[in-house]
Amino acid sequence: MAGADGQAWDVGLEGSERVIGPPFPPKFITGSEVFPAVKPQLFVLADEAPPPLYTPITSDDPATTNNPTSSTSTFTSAQTLPSIDSINGPVPSSSIQDQHLNLTPTQARRPVPTTNRLQARRRRRRSSSEPTEGENLVDAHRVSVITQPSSAASANAQEPGAGSRRETPSSPKRPRLMSKDMRNDSENSSSSNGIRYHTNGSFLPTLQKAATSTTSNGFAAPTNGDATSYTNGSTPVTARARSLTYFGHDREEVARLLIQGLNDLGYSETAYKLVQESGYELESPSVAAFRHAILNGEWSEAEALLFGSHRSNDGGGVSISNVNGSRHEGLVLVERADKDVLRFRLRRQKYLELLEDRDHGGALMVLRQELTPLHQDVGQLHILSGLMVCQSADELRSQASWDGAHGSSRNLLLSDLSKSISSSVMLPDHRLAVLLDQVKQTQVSNCLYHNPTTSPSLFSDHVCDRSQFPLQTHVVLVQQHEIWFVQFSHDGRRLATGGEATTVTIYDTIDFQIRHTLVEHTKAVAYAAWSPDDTKIVTCSHDLTAKVWDTSSGRCISSIVHGDEPVTSAAWAPNGQTFVTGSLDKQSSLHIWNLNGEIIHTWSDSTRVQDLALSPDGKRLVIISPEREITVYDFTTWNEEYSLRHKSKLTCVRISRDSKYMLINMVDNELQLIDIASAERVRRFQGQQQGEYIIRGSFGGADENLIISGSEDGRIYIWHRENGTLIETLEGHPGGCANAVAWNPADSCMFASGGDDKKMVEGGHERDPDAT
Repeated sequence: MAGADGQAWDVGLEGSERVIGPPFPPKFITGSEVFPAVKPQLFVLADEAPPPLYTPITSDDPATTNNPTSSTSTFTSAQTLPSIDSINGPVPSSSIQDQHLNLTPTQARRPVPTTNRLQARRRRRRSSSEPTEGENLVDAHRVSVITQPSSAASANAQEPGAGSRRETPSSPKRPRLMSKDMRNDSENSSSSNGIRYHTNGSFLPTLQKAATSTTSNGFAAPTNGDATSYTNGSTPVTARARSLTYFGHDREEVARLLIQGLNDLGYSETAYKLVQESGYELESPSVAAFRHAILNGEWSEAEALLFGSHRSNDGGGVSISNVNGSRHEGLVLVERADKDVLRFRLRRQKYLELLEDRDHGGALMVLRQELTPLHQDVGQLHILSGLMVCQSADELRSQASWDGAHGSSRNLLLSDLSKSISSSVMLPDHRLAVLLDQVKQTQVSNCLYHNPTTSPSLFSDHVCDRSQFPLQTHVVLVQQHEIWFVQFSHDGRRLATGGEATTVTIYDTIDFQIRHTLVEHTKAVAYAAWSPDDTKIVTCSHDLTAKVWDTSSGRCISSIVHGDEPVTSAAWAPNGQTFVTGSLDKQSSLHIWNLNGEIIHTWSDSTRVQDLALSPDGKRLVIISPEREITVYDFTTWNEEYSLRHKSKLTCVRISRDSKYMLINMVDNELQLIDIASAERVRRFQGQQQGEYIIRGSFGGADENLIISGSEDGRIYIWHRENGTLIETLEGHPGGCANAVAWNPADSCMFASGGDDKKMVEGGHERDPDAT
């Protein structure tokens, strides 16, 4: 066999088998024996039982039990030569060679004696012109091939060597066990007495003589009693040797999701090892270059990578073109992606960063030559051009609602652009976490009585029992007048009620004792709203005024007059220093006030306000009018975003805690859940009766996964928010309307209702009778 230095060599073994290995220079001579510098090979004696074979790949069937199975074949091998590691220096005591040769470091330096059970034959040097049948040039670090020698090769092994090389008589043959399990070379073998792969970060070429290995996926278990894993990373070819699916899922997709998820968790080294072992990269070089360009402000490079351009080798940047120049086609975009919109977002960031660096000349060029020709939103262009007059970078960032080049703006831009890039090319941010959230959401959607305060576990299927749902009436408080609204404080410790009476009553929700009675209104009180920190409350009355109260003392702080019609509703800004009020007066329908009763802003629209709600994030204000219209305003600019007209009369509006949805009560016996951003109806909830009076519904449950509403038949209706299923119908206020309901934001098992029967009812779990 020809070696790397052009000289031929092989290893002849006593018995009927031979080990053919690769030439590894330099060769090493001790005494009269010549050994190639090869790595130690694992072996099994002919009379030893092989270790169990473990299948490296589990079944794709989730029902399959993944138990290791043992091989029934017998591994046979003749004597082997000591390795260079055994002779040329000390080896660790834990090494495989020492374990099987039982050599001390001192003994390992000497040639193996002929009296040892593992007797080594002397090896003669072949000339490069002397052919050997069955030669296989394989890297000894990777493959060890054990085959039956041909008769010609056996004969050659007995010929005297060339020159003055002397020959030593061989040791006696080891008797070979003959059985029906032993096969000729032409027969298939289910053992690993063929190719053995040692995957240490490299791919092993498929090399067999006549025998065909049927081990799982082409991998054989270690063959010298070592049952531990020998896989220390692999390559894409290793991944292809495995099944292409994982329990019915695409293996590459699963691997890439895991790599991204491990990075999100902070396990970057583990993610890198998974890349090595699976052979799958998280993203292609072009995507990596695009990400680099965005995060480093290389805008021309980013645009070229995203959309494609002719590129020549300029020797710099992160260009992915070849040396001769090439046409880069750009990243694959989703089907309806608007390239001009994406260009506008990229160039807007470029423009703002130039302004931040006080490069007004460069910014003006971008505005005129790059942004304006895209013919995008003219209003946005006007806003951008107005930023040229900002006197400082801080003023620019404030006016543009932008945190600068060194903030999170580039990451936000990358995330925004990635939504228009095909997910097969560039994974969306935190995709594994999003999928896990969807799994949980699906379980919640299928759980009819879901109302826990903790998130469902991923370890088991989630089911809530009906006995844990708030179905009991615990407290009934009788007042002197009809109750039109009930409102819990944000901390859930107090409850405000009001209505036909001129007063507002505040209860403690622990014992339902009265904390304060607010008495300065002269007519019915239609609504009340708690400040974000619960230290104040604003009340709206038919006496044409709205009043702000200190909730710790019950003292009135300020009083405002709101036109010539009743004040119907109010909402606090997130800062707790301003609030909005709505009125039925067309000339004075909508105002923003400070705590001193001074007007901050007035909308000039002549729209009467039936009810209003401000999103918790402070970005949008939603009002409904008696004219059956919903109007949405941008609360940061005070401009109208859009309006919707309905066929039915509208009575109440609520906004979810995540500021994404609004809930509308309508007089045609239904509630509607509407996406605020898209203005699309998400779901309808039907069953309650509402045709003449104002009924106030609400979000409910621990995660606002429930919808609750009163009804003109006096009952309380509870729906599942995700699927619209009517869960329960509770008797609340027989003989009159159930006008208003509210769910305690701090206690998922407590809600309250008020009705025409002059009662306030609290529902929840069973309590101590003495407490009620």
